[in-house]
Amino acid sequence: MSDLLTSLTTELRRGSLTLAVLSQLDTPQYGYSLVQRLEKSGIAIDQSTLYPLLRRLEKQNLVTSSWDTSESRPRKYYVISEYGTEIFQDLKKEWEKMSEELQQLLKGDD
Repeated sequence: MSDLLTSLTTELRRGSLTLAVLSQLDTPQYGYSLVQRLEKSGIAIDQSTLYPLLRRLEKQNLVTSSWDTSESRPRKYYVISEYGTEIFQDLKKEWEKMSEELQQLLKGDD
């Protein structure tokens, strides 16, 4: 893959990763479990991409986090907030609309 294609693909994925992550936080997830859930659906995400994204989503009040210290290794769990659910539903509608429109453009004139 050329450098330009790699760059454009990364740019294309960036917005869709936010939607993908929000879609998986209806139940509390820690970083590694979230990576596994996304990969199971065919969406690869590196932890070095995921954690900054989760911090940004938390700062935007779209997700909340809490520590579970009951295990020997403490884990930070993330879950979508009520506000995040509203935004997610709106984003999902926008994604579906945009996907349909793009599909029409990519089909071309038949």
